[in-house]
Amino acid sequence: QVRLVESGGGLVQAGGSLRLSCAVSGDSPSNYGMGWFRQAPGKEREFVATINRSGASTVNADSVKGRFTISRDSAKNLVYLQMNSLKPEDTGVYYCAADRWGTLATTGNEYDYWGQGTLVTVSS
Repeated sequence: QVRLVESGGGLVQAGGSLRLSCAVSGDSPSNYGMGWFRQAPGKEREFVATINRSGASTVNADSVKGRFTISRDSAKNLVYLQMNSLKPEDTGVYYCAADRWGTLATTGNEYDYWGQGTLVTVSS
């Protein structure tokens, strides 16, 4: 069992930056691949970024390439999403998720555990 708690969301102007954190606790957190997803109002949840167990490999959605960076600090059991050059279309609830197979999964149904989400609002 793994517990995920996101933090760091808030209101920011377009062009600004935020860093989201995901605290991972429970059964061997470093054994899990981790991902970030988001859901805008009235839209389906979408993949944002993922990182493998070691932190050596990442995959980003095309919509955030060059602007968002996923990373992990295994010693602290934290996963981060650094978001730069934010746009109004980045607004949504951001969710952290854990994949027990440790793959660079890009679809939600490949993840086993989810956090409660943190709201990011980007104003124009």
